[in-house]
Amino acid sequence: MNALELISNSSMKENAPVLEIGDTVKVHVKIQEGDKSRIQVFEGTVIAKKHGGISETFTVRRVAHGVGIERVFPLHSPAVDKVELVRHGKVRRAKLYYLRDRVGKAAKVKEKLDNKQA
Repeated sequence: MNALELISNSSMKENAPVLEIGDTVKVHVKIQEGDKSRIQVFEGTVIAKKHGGISETFTVRRVAHGVGIERVFPLHSPAVDKVELVRHGKVRRAKLYYLRDRVGKAAKVKEKLDNKQA
């Protein structure tokens, strides 16, 4: 194994969350303001996942005050404190960029229901 793979494997998070496209998540991000640090929560729908390994990123979209906001988070970044899964979404696409053109209820993603029978 070469040096780059060794470094990337050692800096990957062991408890990286399993995210799927269409999931609604809460991303807890560490914000550094001067000498103080705080946690900011960004909640939205995962509309894209890119790359893989150490450079994996995911894009989260939300609508605040009528304006769409998208943030791209590196999955293995130390700035991402934790990612909470709020609900699973039922989608049939790998990228949900079409949600950018939709407004109101049309921009919602249906919830995936687990049909487990005992």
